[in-house]
Amino acid sequence: MNISSRENIIKLVADGYVERGLFSGIEWLAEKSGKTILSGKAGYKKFEDKSPIPENAIYRIYSMTKPITAVLALKLVEKGMLRLYDPVSAFIPSFDGLKVLKSDGTTESISRPMTIEDLLTHRSGLTYDFLMGCHVAPLYSAQDISDDGSKNLKEKCEALSQLPLAYQPGTRFNYSVSLDVLARIIEVVSEEDFYKVLKKEIFDPLGMEDTGFGVKEENISKLMSTYGARNFKEIMNAKPHSLIETDVNEHNPYNKSDTFQRGGTGLFSTTQDYLSFARMLLTGKSKNGEVILSRNMINYMKVNRIPDSQLPLMLGPLPFVGYGWNLIGRTVLDSGKTMSLTGKNEFGWAGAASTYFWVDPDEDLVGIIMTQYLGSMWPISDDLRVAMYQAIE
Repeated sequence: MNISSRENIIKLVADGYVERGLFSGIEWLAEKSGKTILSGKAGYKKFEDKSPIPENAIYRIYSMTKPITAVLALKLVEKGMLRLYDPVSAFIPSFDGLKVLKSDGTTESISRPMTIEDLLTHRSGLTYDFLMGCHVAPLYSAQDISDDGSKNLKEKCEALSQLPLAYQPGTRFNYSVSLDVLARIIEVVSEEDFYKVLKKEIFDPLGMEDTGFGVKEENISKLMSTYGARNFKEIMNAKPHSLIETDVNEHNPYNKSDTFQRGGTGLFSTTQDYLSFARMLLTGKSKNGEVILSRNMINYMKVNRIPDSQLPLMLGPLPFVGYGWNLIGRTVLDSGKTMSLTGKNEFGWAGAASTYFWVDPDEDLVGIIMTQYLGSMWPISDDLRVAMYQAIE
């Protein structure tokens, strides 16, 4: 099979998702050894009017914000401004004396302080309001923790400190708002607004001109329409998959860009911008050679941090068999247990609107998948990643 027909498989998979009315617009890109080897688009910016996907289309990347925040924290570790064992309460005093809500409704004091490592590995005891089965999630929902875009990072952390933890720090992987707390700590130690630190340390050196917590007026026409759940609380609710436009684009905390800065979500970005970030995770350097993270930190951050007793990773009811978690996201532990073709040392993460990226050090490969459907259960990232791997000679 020649390369053109191999690339056609990717297009067929993506077109199939659009033709079935499951996704409006899909964009993909793979770079190997610094050269683009696969790229393409399928579908539309807005499904209703069949408008084409623009050049440098802008996507809400939700939790693909988390690895960026984690890298920024690791930069501060390298500068001696943070340590993985630092207690969170040293930076946010209201986190001193947290309580844990047990499943029987009683509370107990934390057995040890929550640390920076706990935040990076989602073992802080914090949670999300959309996680079904988590006994603390309803308390988050009642406080509108995820969807209240009016609070700044300081105010959000103060609100979190008044709620109990779901688990003792360090005892369980539980996907959470941990990176939002980390973003506030970055503000405290840097004595600067979180976005300003991101721009100075990450976005400017990597040339990520279209990435931020808002969209420039001149770029509004490039913003992709978003479908699916209207807010974070609805992400895990099983609803008919539909591309009938809802008010998700209006009733979304992303639109409060004056205050909505978060470490775990909130960024807008483009495929090319995110490629610049993901490419850096191979070497620690920007495309022009500027060092973002040292080679030793790149190697250090990639190692799984979750003990066997806390595996498999669970995201609500969904298991990630074969994966662990390093300091920035998921990482393959045993490719013999993964259920979809991928690299044996691949790592990366995804976003709630079905965006996805991975970095494969063995192949010197970076892959990006962008689309906009909030809360989809369709395996688009698996299907496109498999199609992209089979196209690599």
